[in-house]
Amino acid sequence: MDDVAGDGRPAWVPAAPLSAEQLRKLAAAGSEHAAPGGEVLFAAGDASYDFFVVLEGSADIVERLGEADERLVASYGPAEFLGEIGMLTSERARFDGVMRTPGRLLRVPLAQIQTLVAQDPDLSEYILRTFLGRRANLLRRGAGLTLIGSRYDERCRALLQSFSRSRAGLTWMDLEDQTDAEALLRELRVPVTDLPIVLIPGRPLLRNPQPADIAAEFGEPSGRADGGFGDDDICDLLVVGGGPGGLAAAVYGASEGLQTALLDAAAFGGQAGTSSRIENYLGFPAGLSGAELAARGAVQAAKFGVRLHRNARATGFASEGDVHAVTCDDGRTFRARSLIIATGAEYRRLAVPGIAAWEGNGVFYSATVPEARHTDGQPVAVIGGANSAGQAALFLSRTSDPVHLLVRGKDLDHSMSRYLIDAVASNPRIRVRVHTEAVGLTTDAALTGLTVVDRATGRHTSLDVGGVFVFIGATPCTDWLGGQLAADPKGFLLTGHDLDTVPTGRHTPRFPFETSMPGVFCVGDARSGSVKRVAAAVGEGSAAVRLVFERRRADGTDLLDPRP
Repeated sequence: MDDVAGDGRPAWVPAAPLSAEQLRKLAAAGSEHAAPGGEVLFAAGDASYDFFVVLEGSADIVERLGEADERLVASYGPAEFLGEIGMLTSERARFDGVMRTPGRLLRVPLAQIQTLVAQDPDLSEYILRTFLGRRANLLRRGAGLTLIGSRYDERCRALLQSFSRSRAGLTWMDLEDQTDAEALLRELRVPVTDLPIVLIPGRPLLRNPQPADIAAEFGEPSGRADGGFGDDDICDLLVVGGGPGGLAAAVYGASEGLQTALLDAAAFGGQAGTSSRIENYLGFPAGLSGAELAARGAVQAAKFGVRLHRNARATGFASEGDVHAVTCDDGRTFRARSLIIATGAEYRRLAVPGIAAWEGNGVFYSATVPEARHTDGQPVAVIGGANSAGQAALFLSRTSDPVHLLVRGKDLDHSMSRYLIDAVASNPRIRVRVHTEAVGLTTDAALTGLTVVDRATGRHTSLDVGGVFVFIGATPCTDWLGGQLAADPKGFLLTGHDLDTVPTGRHTPRFPFETSMPGVFCVGDARSGSVKRVAAAVGEGSAAVRLVFERRRADGTDLLDPRP
């Protein structure tokens, strides 16, 4: 693959050509055909596209094909394939694929490549790693979507954070300091009252998009070839929250034959999905990124027929009889006979005056490729003393120097895993400051500094930083339940024997992970007393599915009984 980025880095990650054995497997699932130069293989905006392998000639990935600002993203030659991870996760194409020279192609239908990825370990590992690497580089370059708006507009900042959580490639044009943004608005004839806007390759422009607009464009799964089940149906199992616990519950539920739907407010993966590297997850001795874990989980869920809904933020909950209903911010309602809540927790907002105006624009609550791109080459501060803060500091140290790790406590020993403490201590770019608390920001046209206080001496210090990354505390994402389920004083849901002293008025057996409402379970970080680790959430999610069956059996109804 040619390096066409122009900055010494390939726009899409190059990979070794497919082996003869891999080509043989792909050929058995697809068909060969001659392709003239200039043939468009797929277009930006297509709801889905097939998997193409170049056998002879060359093919290009192009941004804004045919326009004045057309840009070459990547070129591929013999035994190389086109595409990125969005192909496997029901995302629209964001670029055009076109033959640069006449040649021959192997075309594998999307359904067949999904089957191969789900069943063939060799091809699965090779394709997934390549696709994920390409997405990471697209994020680093900001290729794909364009957001135009002001840093002072709360709606614009909300979109920035939403696209960051969704791991969407994005270029942001800030009206406050980019004159070409104003020129583009004039060219598009967009009045200021319509801001912010989102330019989507091959799709209509979004003006001041609302949750329903975002869900319609970025959140809907493609239709199932076998019909599946519709969103208006009452499914067997609804899982709310697509972190490790929710993904595990969805995979196990669907694999056991339950009609299963999975909702997430942004992209699948939850807080774990924003981790640059998870080193202590069983079975991955070299570690894996949160994005890789999330992508693998989503592909696995799709394999078993889970209905996947991104950008579906739960805002309401109701139960009537044995049917539970969850309403989303775009107005849709999903119904199910059993419900597993896996909405997790969010990091607490930093209590510093004026911070809201800089969230998503200098102040961040995750540390992934898009955030690192914002602060590339600048000193940064990471606030927090747990594993997430340590992982963030290590990740950011690749592109920032120094990285100030600010800890309220006296050391890291009581809050961070030993392997991370050792890695932080041996990294010359990371400076740990204990007994330290942030109390103020210094800003101009951008964030330029952070004021901190030594809690032991009371001394104030100003740090020159271009970004602040916050990983403090945890607030459960349970407000959407409206207080209908029993919770502890901090809002985390009570389950199992933790409810023994809580009057619920019920006379049925109580199961582990089951909330104060029969048939409604909670796993992962939203559950009171849970262990805040990826492996624990995965275990709880899978175990809860078994308990769904136990609950239905106790109630005298079998989820797998034929319906009338």
